[in-house]
Amino acid sequence: MTLTLLEGALLVFVIGCAVGAALLRDTLASVMSFAAYSLGVSILWLILQAPDVGLTEAAVGAGIMTILFLLALANTVTPDADELFESLNLRAMLFVGVFVLVMGATVPALPAIGDPTAPVVSGEVSQYYIENAYEETHVKNAVTAVLAAYRGFDTLGEAVVVFAAGVVGLSVLRREVFA
Repeated sequence: MTLTLLEGALLVFVIGCAVGAALLRDTLASVMSFAAYSLGVSILWLILQAPDVGLTEAAVGAGIMTILFLLALANTVTPDADELFESLNLRAMLFVGVFVLVMGATVPALPAIGDPTAPVVSGEVSQYYIENAYEETHVKNAVTAVLAAYRGFDTLGEAVVVFAAGVVGLSVLRREVFA
């Protein structure tokens, strides 16, 4: 799998923003770095031909989460920071490095973008859902069958995340005094 110049630049940008969000001591700068990270990831999703995921990342990650973080910052006291960056924990850095290497080792196994032999591109997965959704799930709508039956745990996880974000958002917005 080869990267284009745009993909490589976006990847470097996203990694830089992630490192900045993790290591910056100034909370506002960290939130802005996180927003830029989310925007970069959403553009990467668009390049990877997943516009639904890209739009969701842009709306939730770069939009709603940034606003919630800024609202939380506006209602809290910022501690004085003598240093620009956080100190590094070597054990945590080693763990993250090993995790990145393991995840990076899986990338060559992925099919190339637009590969006609990939199951999703060739329509095998979609055709399977269309042909078998009703018989296997007894749900008349194929989209509902995929979301509720075939991807039920994934959908449940997404619903839990959205619910938790709503609860946290309401609790942040309703508090008058922050400790």
